[in-house]
Amino acid sequence: MLQKLRGNNSQGFTLIELMIVIAIIGILAAIAIPNFIAYRNKSFCTATESDANSIAAAVSDYFAIPAHTSTPTFGQLNGNRGITLTFPNTVAQATLVGANPDINITITVSDVSTRCPTEYRTAQQAPMYSDGWDPAALAAGASGIYRKYINP
Repeated sequence: MLQKLRGNNSQGFTLIELMIVIAIIGILAAIAIPNFIAYRNKSFCTATESDANSIAAAVSDYFAIPAHTSTPTFGQLNGNRGITLTFPNTVAQATLVGANPDINITITVSDVSTRCPTEYRTAQQAPMYSDGWDPAALAAGASGIYRKYINP
């Protein structure tokens, strides 16, 4: 069948074969590119959540020393070396609140990139005193604010 299309010349590909390959590549790209963008944007959500978890781990490490009884500052975490967050989040976008660490400590990290999809934040929002995205910030249209609570 292909011999009839090619005639006596058996070298290379026919124009129809090349057009079919290009069409298949185009269809695959049309499916893959939106999925890639969605996965990339969800990674910004995961980075913010990971920042909150790393701060929680540093707080736990801080309280492993018996002499530490008050809520630490970011400078005191990680052995006075400070704590590093994922770019573009910085310590300025994270807070530790809890005057009495025997009650609870609230870790708040803002998604500075503002690229975390609203659908993801809405699906992962949490009620008060539970880890998750802040529903009040979602309702106000603010950038993503992720809260993590440490209860003794």
